[in-house]
Amino acid sequence: MYNVVGVRFKKAGKIYYFDPIDFALEKDQYVIVETARGVEYGKVVVAIKQVDEHDVVLPLKQVVRPADERDRIQVEENQSESQRAFDLGTEKIVEHSLEMKLVDVEYTFDRNKIIFYFTAEGRVDFRDLVKDLASVFRTRIELRQIGVRDEAKMLGGIGPCGRMLCCSTFLGDFEPVSIKMAKDQNLSLNPSKISGLCGRLMCCLKYENDDYEQAKELMPDMGSRISTPDGAGKVVGLNLLERILKVELFDEQRILEYSIEEILQHAEKPVQLTE
Repeated sequence: MYNVVGVRFKKAGKIYYFDPIDFALEKDQYVIVETARGVEYGKVVVAIKQVDEHDVVLPLKQVVRPADERDRIQVEENQSESQRAFDLGTEKIVEHSLEMKLVDVEYTFDRNKIIFYFTAEGRVDFRDLVKDLASVFRTRIELRQIGVRDEAKMLGGIGPCGRMLCCSTFLGDFEPVSIKMAKDQNLSLNPSKISGLCGRLMCCLKYENDDYEQAKELMPDMGSRISTPDGAGKVVGLNLLERILKVELFDEQRILEYSIEEILQHAEKPVQLTE
């Protein structure tokens, strides 16, 4: 088992584990840590706890020290300089006539590198742009191409639900979302109804998906012929979340609603009758 502390570098960024060494770190405290891209300033979002070695990437990097007021001031200065770098980067992209869109610019905490995040339809030859930017800023330059979902996460916005985007407020990682999830939830397959600001399927389709999948395993399919307390019938409607099905009775030519519990109590399992 390893003692770790969970640190996040952006508001809704991924959580990374670090060795707290002997520091008594608490949640919401800021720290300076050593990362693969250099020294960084982050926020403790998971207090010190023990985890199994399979849950961490070894060797575990260490917390350098708790952050102080000077570190906070430096972060604010970095953010101010990042805006200047963004404006200049946008101008340089236009000068070089590159088919790319600059999304964000970020200084590493120690200012050893500036990262330019951009989107583009395909591959972009930006070697001349990097040389131009390096000659201006006199430091290492990295251009990182991101996808449209990452762009939405960085820029933020308001989703169709009227709330701030999930990806920019609390989602640390993107999970795969498929059109099958929308179908299982009986949602309209109109792209404008199930797509987010990024143009991809909305992340929230994943939230209730496990519940729908469990319900589908328990419930009979649409059109199935089953036995009910009132006689045999055909399933003509399903409410998966509430576990309710509508059945058209053969003998009485009427439609009744049953909970899946009522059907299971009537028979150990829904009886699939042949045509």
